Amino acid sequence: MAPTPPSTASHRPAPGNPLAPAWLALPADANALADGLWPATAARTATGELEIGGVTASALAAEFGTPLYVIDETDARTRARDIRRAFETEFAAIGTTVRVYYAGKAFLSTEIARWMIADGLNIDVCSGGELAVALAAGVDPARLGFHGNNKSLVEIYAATRAGIGTIVIDSAIEIERVAAAAESNGVVQDVRLRVNSGVHAHTHEFLATAHEDQKFGVVLEDAPALVAAIRSKASLRFLGLHGHIGSQIFGAEGFAEAASRLLTVHAQLLDGGPVPELNLGGGFGIAYTSADTPTPIRELAAQMAASVSAECVSRGIPVPAIAIEPGRAIIGPAGITLYTAGTTKAVDVALGSRPAARLYVSVDGGMSDNARPALYGADYSVRIANRVTDAAPALVRIAGKHCESGDIVVDADYLPGDVEPGDLLAVAATGAYCWSLASNYNYVGRPAVVAVRDSAARVLVRGETISDLLARDTGIRRDSTDPSTEGTTR
Repeated sequence: MAPTPPSTASHRPAPGNPLAPAWLALPADANALADGLWPATAARTATGELEIGGVTASALAAEFGTPLYVIDETDARTRARDIRRAFETEFAAIGTTVRVYYAGKAFLSTEIARWMIADGLNIDVCSGGELAVALAAGVDPARLGFHGNNKSLVEIYAATRAGIGTIVIDSAIEIERVAAAAESNGVVQDVRLRVNSGVHAHTHEFLATAHEDQKFGVVLEDAPALVAAIRSKASLRFLGLHGHIGSQIFGAEGFAEAASRLLTVHAQLLDGGPVPELNLGGGFGIAYTSADTPTPIRELAAQMAASVSAECVSRGIPVPAIAIEPGRAIIGPAGITLYTAGTTKAVDVALGSRPAARLYVSVDGGMSDNARPALYGADYSVRIANRVTDAAPALVRIAGKHCESGDIVVDADYLPGDVEPGDLLAVAATGAYCWSLASNYNYVGRPAVVAVRDSAARVLVRGETISDLLARDTGIRRDSTDPSTEGTTR
């Protein structure tokens, strides 16, 4: 039975739903925008509508349709500058410099690339396509780094020819490949060596082992021999080691342990030549739900700097230049996704002697525009975007439109119980790894991406039409009068 709004005489929240996960608290107000989850400019208007960057949700939906990715430009760029300044300040205090690379895999477009460069960051790419986007944005290739465990010969050649700043060597095989490409293009290529520290971190915990069983990098104890091989190549210049310990990390303990292990090898490598740099990777966590407590960036930077300083002092070595690679921490909280609710369905669930109900709300997107819940069981937060209501909170599950039972956008949250078809719903913290992982499953087009700032919106990436989806199908007879090749896929 569908939840019923309370009478105007009493608007006390109903008891928590037993189907809700333990971390999800029953809100006093299911309209409220929890601190830390939403873009910095997100607010409710006087009429209760959600607006971001001074643009209301209904205006965005009317102009661009839904689903729609919305990026708060002010928030994204402020986060980029704040991270850069925090790390520069804290590491300057221990006598060294920091290069901050925006991890383009989180979300990259030409405009985003220009924001990052203008705000003093470099950019990390991990495919020929991402390299092409950065170059198309006019980015100086010297400010780019190139990652990847299986960079093709074509990609390596293109990167060295373009004059890319650094290439992260991921295996022994790549030493020969990068050296040959650099020699062919008449350049001396700066390279880092990615190593597995044996530290793997996620959220509040980290695991330290002898080896990591993963596809990236090389075993730490193999680094001296591989660095010797790099140094033997006249077309390569060794910068330092690169480590990455995971993603969505809260706290600095994992980074401290990884830095200790990396600097042990770093100190050994100094006997064979200069090692000017150490790359500590990224993975800084953000809040997806009100239960998440990410470490403030300034605190994280200070703790990481203190760890690096202590490890270098204990070994009697100079503090190297540091590089970091945040992506999610910059663009994730700055983005939301707008959807339109299509159907609602109350499902009664037998839970021992205590009956419970979950309200399914299906929207016009799903796993094609946000694969993270299906891939990782990721949790998100949702709010009605076009209005506020005094209806009692109801436990909802936001489902997508795809032909998969696992097509869930938000597994569990509370919305006002009168949520209905036609409502606009906003899902928070979707700026990272949503558009970049989007697909055309069920022949659904990928949504547009718009940036909002100073009460104006503009398209960063246009949405796909049916014509776009059919364009590569060689079996289709091209007929300009065929109406089926136009319009939206939603």
